[in-house]
Amino acid sequence: MAMQFYASPEQVQRDRSEYARKGIARGRSAVVLTYEGGILLVAENITTLRKISEIYDKIGFAAVGRYNEFEALRRMGVRMADLNGYSFDRRDVTGRGMANAYTQTLGAIFSETQKPYEVEICIAQVGSSPETDELYRITYDGSVMDEPGFMAMGGQAEAISNVLRERHDTAAGLQAALALAAEALGSVGGENGQTRRLDAKQLEVAVLDRRRKGRAFRRIAGTALTDLLSGTTEVAEADLGEVDAAPPNPAEDKPTVSAAPVVDETPDEEVNGDGS
Repeated sequence: MAMQFYASPEQVQRDRSEYARKGIARGRSAVVLTYEGGILLVAENITTLRKISEIYDKIGFAAVGRYNEFEALRRMGVRMADLNGYSFDRRDVTGRGMANAYTQTLGAIFSETQKPYEVEICIAQVGSSPETDELYRITYDGSVMDEPGFMAMGGQAEAISNVLRERHDTAAGLQAALALAAEALGSVGGENGQTRRLDAKQLEVAVLDRRRKGRAFRRIAGTALTDLLSGTTEVAEADLGEVDAAPPNPAEDKPTVSAAPVVDETPDEEVNGDGS
C-alpha cells in the first residue's frame, strides 16, 4: 500500500507564499501616492487591459499580478459596494470596509484552496485633505497594511518604494507627483541596472480628485498625459480625461401618451343601438 505524502502545514504555507510572490514579481509594477489634489494611481502597462479602476464614488482600485484573478476581485468589490450603497447609504461604503472584505476573501483563498491568487491590490480612498486619504495594501495571503501616503506593488517594489520615500511630498501638484511616479517606475527594469524613461504609451494613469463632487475617479490619457509627462506646460483640470464609465447623458422627456393603437372598448350593443 502506497503511503500518502505528508507535508507540514508550515511547509504548505511557505510553498504557497513562494509561489504567489514569484508570480507577482514577474509582472510590471504599479505606484499609488497622495498629492495636493488627491490620490494618483500609476501602473506600467502596455496593454489595453486595465490595472487601475474605480470601485465607488471616492474609492479606487489598483492591482498587479494575474489579470483574470484581480479582475474577478475588482468585479466582486464593485458589486459589494453598489449593494451596500443601495441598501444602506452611500456614505457607508468606505475604503476600510472594502479592504476588510478583500482581506477575508484573499485569506480564505490562500488557506483553503490549493493554488493561491497571484495578486497584490491597493484600495485607495480620497479624503478632504492629504492627511485624510487612505491607502490599503492587501497581499495574496489576505494581509492588509495601512500605507503612509505612498506604496509600490509588483516587480521590484522595494527599490521603487525607496525612490518614493526619499522624495514624496503630499503638498506637490499633479505634474510633480506624476513625474516622481514615472521616475520611480523607471528606476528598475533597465539593462545592466540602468534607469528607463517611460512615456505615455507605457503608463496607465488615473486620479481620485478630491475637488470633484460625487465620483472622484478620472483617467488621464492622450494629450493630457503626454503634456503632464513632458513638464513643458501646466495642464488645466478641465483638460484631464473624462470620468471612467461616466453615466449616460440625460434622456429626452418621456412621452406622456401611449404609442399603442387606441382600442374601442364600447360594448357592441351600445355601438349598434339595438342590442343586436
